[in-house]
Amino acid sequence: MAKEKAPKKEKSEKPSGDAKAAHAAGKEEKGVTPRLAERYRKEVVPALMKRFQYSSVMQVPRLDKIAINIGVGDATQDPKLLDAAVHELEMITGQKVAVTKARKAISNFKLREGLAIGCRVTLRRARMFEFMDRFISVALPRVRDFRGVSDKSFDGHGNYTVGVKEQIIFPEIDVDKVTRINGMDVTFVTTAQSDEEAFELLKELGMPFVKRQDVVAAPSSQNS
Repeated sequence: MAKEKAPKKEKSEKPSGDAKAAHAAGKEEKGVTPRLAERYRKEVVPALMKRFQYSSVMQVPRLDKIAINIGVGDATQDPKLLDAAVHELEMITGQKVAVTKARKAISNFKLREGLAIGCRVTLRRARMFEFMDRFISVALPRVRDFRGVSDKSFDGHGNYTVGVKEQIIFPEIDVDKVTRINGMDVTFVTTAQSDEEAFELLKELGMPFVKRQDVVAAPSSQNS
């Protein structure tokens, strides 16, 4: 008796042109390397190896993470101020923000333990490089009377912190909707063993450190 042939499986419908385009765009977007990461690999690594005479590429310091912190002390009186700061920091970084709470109570500041008084976020990998690129290329040039960031804000372990007085320097923030000017601390955490190595790393990545020049005093004119 002849065996019955199994029914052929119906071929799945081919995705439409729009679906193919969306899938291709997603793959392309996922594989995009941040501009600053490419610069680090192609330009910064060779420059630092030549500068410090490293014997291996693994010795070259790299940017590990970027930590951003906003303190909102007045949130003890008006919680809406903290909500606005969280929303703005999420717009700037494109990442979920963690709310920081007081570790102990301070009666003089009307502060209770566990009360929300700020927010923070930590950026890594591609998002870290993208933020630093925007921070250097777009945000800092919008600072009023900007002449460079201080080169004395290293902590002795290769980490660098810069203070931002106004969040409106970031183009993601709509100035017309800002109810309060908030500052923030941006910390660049590196794997450098010394401040000198960290300074050269950030400088090669494009950090606009202030240019110091020796001021030569003019000779005083003698009275005849």
